[in-house]
Amino acid sequence: MKILVRNLERTVEEAELLKLFQAYGKVDVCNLVLDAATGKSKGFAFVEMPNPREAIKAIKGLNTLRLHGHGIRVKAA
Repeated sequence: MKILVRNLERTVEEAELLKLFQAYGKVDVCNLVLDAATGKSKGFAFVEMPNPREAIKAIKGLNTLRLHGHGIRVKAA
């Protein structure tokens, strides 16, 4: 299942995001979207989890979580 993560603080790193989702199960892909010109985060990411049950638990568990001072938004993509 593909998951969209929005409202990320620009300092959040891909490894940190991956660790959050791995607490809920297996993660196939964690892709923090970067600006092509600057190489800095655009503030959103996509995560793919093969098990739909684990993905739904991650969505429910992580939606509105405060990360680096921002409440992140997590939903199915």
